[in-house]
Amino acid sequence: MKPIAAAFLALITITSFNGIAQTLWSDSSATFLRGNHYEVGDNSRTVFTFEHAGGYSWGDSFLFIDRLHSDNGDKETYAEIAPRFQISAYKNQFFENIYIATTAEIGDNFTHYLVGLGTSLNLPNFNYFNVNIYHRNNDSAKSNQQVTVTWALPLGPLVYDGFMDYVIAKGDQHSNMNFTSQLKYNLGQHLNLKTKLFVGVEYAFWLNKFGIDGVDEKNLNLLVKYHF
Repeated sequence: MKPIAAAFLALITITSFNGIAQTLWSDSSATFLRGNHYEVGDNSRTVFTFEHAGGYSWGDSFLFIDRLHSDNGDKETYAEIAPRFQISAYKNQFFENIYIATTAEIGDNFTHYLVGLGTSLNLPNFNYFNVNIYHRNNDSAKSNQQVTVTWALPLGPLVYDGFMDYVIAKGDQHSNMNFTSQLKYNLGQHLNLKTKLFVGVEYAFWLNKFGIDGVDEKNLNLLVKYHF
């Protein structure tokens, strides 16, 4: 199944399921990125991203679809679908929630499935701070493990958010670490918009990209992100 079709099927399924569950919050956004220091393929790319996140009585979910257009004409679509199912909750504690964490990584020619445990940490000043530990069932490589951290931190008029994935080495695949973060400013407040329009930068620091030894990406992108 193509990434876009799979992601929207998941979104429809989650939305339908929420007809019998309580929606606590939800957010959708569209992002434009432009960078010139990508590794593995053409260095210069434009990326369009759709994201949807939500919190529900059963847990939370996050999905995104990336459409990548390289300057050499190559095009690629990649999506991730990541629902987490709450199994316990501790109000006003350091570990606020415990989840069964799942993710599907869907590319044009592969699908990886991840399952494990996740938690939401109650840290001062952060809008959220999530940690997931997964077992990865890779499509065409040996299974291995992954740790994922996501966060959002207000810094005065700015927001600093992002994720870190650390994947353990297995077989011919080397360990790799992807630390990608965004620093952005809500320009929409000056344009009388009811929703947020962010401008800023995204920086990807990816050691051993895709598990390829010695392929390190240090990639600064210009960013425009609209929430709706």
